[in-house]
Amino acid sequence: MSVMVVLELQSSAENIEQLKSIFKEILPDTRKYDGCQSIEVFDNQDDANNLILVERWESRQHYEAYLAWRTETGTLNTIGSLATQPPSIRFYDAVDA
Repeated sequence: MSVMVVLELQSSAENIEQLKSIFKEILPDTRKYDGCQSIEVFDNQDDANNLILVERWESRQHYEAYLAWRTETGTLNTIGSLATQPPSIRFYDAVDA
């Protein structure tokens, strides 16, 4: 069963466009990464400096392997340096409702 991952980032007004630009550059590779089923970036309508990424992965292990790769390449540090607080990453399973 796949897992939904929600990554939330808070940035400053000075850095938000650079952050969006980085995502535009790196997400094609993310979409090709083993286990990635989909990924979208959303602006918060009530906070222009808040973004969420809604991701679907084959498993949490696939996502964690991807995150380790982004850490090794330094991408995670670059993104973190543009955020005003540490990113929030949450994992969700579908509920049969």
